[in-house]
Amino acid sequence: MSYILIADDNPDITSILSLYAEKEGFQPVVASDGEEAVRLFNQYNPVVVLLDVMMPKEDGYEVCRKIRAKSDVPVILVTARGEDFEKIMGLDIGADDYIVKPFSPSEVMARVRAVLRRMTKNEKESNANILRVGNLEINLEEYTLSIGETKMALTKKEIETMWTLASNPNKVFTRDNLLDSLWGFDYYGDPRTVDSHIKRLRAKLDVVEHPQWSIKTIWGVGYKFEIEGQ
Repeated sequence: MSYILIADDNPDITSILSLYAEKEGFQPVVASDGEEAVRLFNQYNPVVVLLDVMMPKEDGYEVCRKIRAKSDVPVILVTARGEDFEKIMGLDIGADDYIVKPFSPSEVMARVRAVLRRMTKNEKESNANILRVGNLEINLEEYTLSIGETKMALTKKEIETMWTLASNPNKVFTRDNLLDSLWGFDYYGDPRTVDSHIKRLRAKLDVVEHPQWSIKTIWGVGYKFEIEGQ
């Protein structure tokens, strides 16, 4: 069940937004003040939050700060005040969007769909640059490679080599394949450079145990990333 938290002290607004949220396939959870909004957020873990700025007990800015301290869930601020400095403050404390009253409920739902699409796209892009196999994690955004809890001290080229091999498990790469992929087609060095490179890489990786996977030599051909049991 995908919950949407709607926090506003005006029951007419929460009622109409709840109706439209249900049409979008969400299960609305309604709060009438800031303290209740924080409590319900912690209880239901909603996928998106519609947050009125002017609420009793705690205003929307304070609620947004508390949400941002623990979660990246999309937050859309809803308010009757549309001064630029207030919009900027809302965005600076972590809100994803800002809607000024009076508004169309259809527009609010369109904004909800938009922030959820952006979040999904960002997650896909982030995940596309992170590879996990057993206790191995390679992050091409940060250019890091970890085995278990140990971050390995590898060069950029060594991390790229591991990404190429590990993202194609059990595929055999010839030395020329690796030269083309990692050094470029214009590289005219000795293909045996790959052997020395793999030897140094293995020596670094073998400092930490990794029984689930290994870099295998295919004699007379090249190398492959082998997952045990496959």
